[in-house]
Amino acid sequence: MRPTTTLSTALTLLSLLSAPHLQAADVKPSPNGIELPEGYKDWPVISVSHRVDNNTLRAIIGNEIAVKAAREGQTAPWPTGTILGKLVWKQTEEKYWPAAISPKTFVHAEFMLKDPKKYTNGTGWGWARWLGKEQKPWSDQADAQQACISCHTVVKAPSQDWVFTTPAPLP
Repeated sequence: MRPTTTLSTALTLLSLLSAPHLQAADVKPSPNGIELPEGYKDWPVISVSHRVDNNTLRAIIGNEIAVKAAREGQTAPWPTGTILGKLVWKQTEEKYWPAAISPKTFVHAEFMLKDPKKYTNGTGWGWARWLGKEQKPWSDQADAQQACISCHTVVKAPSQDWVFTTPAPLP
């Protein structure tokens, strides 16, 4: 993907975050008790990604602790209190710029919360995901985060701290 396409995609994702939508307080918590973080739609972008296997675009956002750690290169490990969010859309061809891709249908919002004292599952992280515009918890099982752990095992090394995201470098 060309840098201009990536920049265009990131700007489009940012504009979608500012649109009026469902409020976090109106969303049911995940079965493990994690609530959709209030104000997450205003969090800064840490990175973007494009999954070619399922044609999705992702804006990776973070709370103040996460953003500070990302900007300072202090992510191995991420500090306690970090919350990383991933907002996912199906991709589509940009109508007026066919060489670019844009977000189309919102798929889900997922979050990782770093708190080793609370999440004693061997990772120090709690996971939750809400599906679609309705923001329904993706599972009704309290132990559903085991699926997240299984997927994140490939990035469990201390240098990755169970996190796939590489913060985007800034000048």
